[in-house]
Amino acid sequence: MSPVEVARNTLKTFVNAMNIEVRGMHQAAYLLALFALLSQLLALVRDRLLASSFGASHTLDVYYAAFRVPDMLFATAASLLSLYALLPVLSRLEAQGRGSVGFLSKTLLLFFVAMGALASALFICAPYLATLVAPGIAGDNLVVLMRILLLQPILLGASNILASLTQLRHRFLLYSVSPLLYNLGIIFGIVALYPVLGLPGLAWGVVLGAALHVAVQVPFFSSERGAAVPVWEAWRHVREVLTLSVPRTLALSMGQMSLLALTAMASFLAPGSIAVFTFAFNLQAVPLAIIGVSYSVAAFPTLARLHAAGESGEFMRHIEAALRHMLFWAIPATVFVIVLRAQLVRTILGAGAFDWDATRLTAAALALFVVSLCAQSITLLISRGYYAAGRSARPLMFALVSVAVSILSASALMAAFHGSIFWRYFLESMLRVSDLPGTTVLMLALGYCLGALVQAGIGLYFFSRDFSFPLGPLRRLSFESFTASVIGGAAAYSTLAYLGARLDINTVVGIVSQGALAGVFGLMVTAAMLALLQNRELIEAYGALHKRFVKEPPAVEATDVA
Repeated sequence: MSPVEVARNTLKTFVNAMNIEVRGMHQAAYLLALFALLSQLLALVRDRLLASSFGASHTLDVYYAAFRVPDMLFATAASLLSLYALLPVLSRLEAQGRGSVGFLSKTLLLFFVAMGALASALFICAPYLATLVAPGIAGDNLVVLMRILLLQPILLGASNILASLTQLRHRFLLYSVSPLLYNLGIIFGIVALYPVLGLPGLAWGVVLGAALHVAVQVPFFSSERGAAVPVWEAWRHVREVLTLSVPRTLALSMGQMSLLALTAMASFLAPGSIAVFTFAFNLQAVPLAIIGVSYSVAAFPTLARLHAAGESGEFMRHIEAALRHMLFWAIPATVFVIVLRAQLVRTILGAGAFDWDATRLTAAALALFVVSLCAQSITLLISRGYYAAGRSARPLMFALVSVAVSILSASALMAAFHGSIFWRYFLESMLRVSDLPGTTVLMLALGYCLGALVQAGIGLYFFSRDFSFPLGPLRRLSFESFTASVIGGAAAYSTLAYLGARLDINTVVGIVSQGALAGVFGLMVTAAMLALLQNRELIEAYGALHKRFVKEPPAVEATDVA
């Protein structure tokens, strides 16, 4: 067999593997979680390369600040035609035997025209936008990076449109590969393009990753066949999608508005503050992506189908099962990230120019961010519940409250931090950073956390009221999981202290060994406690994993049936 034939067969095998259909909610969630973990591992490699090369410095402040306008463009314009608004319409078209592929083709054309015009306008206005985004560090480098990165939301938005078809067909494996390629492109920019092009090379790596993100989904989309859709009919469906999507897009833009405002505040703080804030935010995004995003993404297609079919009982059972299992994983993750924060940050970012002071400050910010892990996960799922039901105004209301709380509380906390010695000493001592400069940035992380907690609280209250959703199972799970996690966390903390006196934690091997052994022991204690409590979610999680990876599956649970 010739090398060309070998390559062709390998590519064909890869494409066929990507097209595997996955229908069970728990199985899809665990598959998405696995690939989210792989993607986040690549993201951690990306951040480690950036940290080791630049440290918590002005250069990284500029790099991260340059994302704010492109990210806002994605949140406010590109996500208007998001898969969450497209899926309910596509589900109905499929049920009616109409052509969903033809509709998506016309949608893509409209998207590229509109986004091209918006990106061009922002390209021209970049010098003025830079002074709004990061007034403390605005300059030519920020403008150049911002202009290059305007290509990113166009490519990611197109990928999002194509992803609506892959999710409709339950091709979660194909959907999950895109973020891996995105991070690989960014890593290529750091390793290969930056030495040649300088700082713009980092931005071109991001663009490359976004191009790969969309490219991997094109073959499946091209292989689908469907009836042609007249332009007038496609436009009618697009208007319907926009009607559904505008509230969701505004809600998504509120999150970016919070980050934009907090970034602007950080630009006036000590050099490296934006980098510390972003590193900690990215680290807390790892468990959020693995737990909250995976379950909410896996549940959404089924929720949309169940609501369209009028099966309200099954709709509520899927929401309840997803919420229980998200909290089952998120509560222990919160406890263990707080306990092991220094070991995690030092292992992931502690190299080269990223010194011990930056490690401790980032670890403290991570501890504050991760307190809102459960809240952010809850918000992701209940928002998708509202979107599946076609009630997108509620999540917008929750997001508006969140952005107001985040910005106002961050401002108030910063003022109190500088105005009250007691408050400052209390927080710095609790987070063990009392001897470090630049700790004001922690108030930005705490403000963001408070906004997320308030958003989840009011969201859960209204969801329970609007859908007659019982909260009893969540109270039972929260008590069991929190109790077991605190005991496991105490065991992990004791192990850290024990190993700290016996290992050289000034070396990579020592710090990794200390964190890994303490984490494993703490998790074993947590699992043992949950088993003693006969925790329902532990039994269901074991059953779903057994069904996925063992050929002799147990009885199928209701929530595993699509």
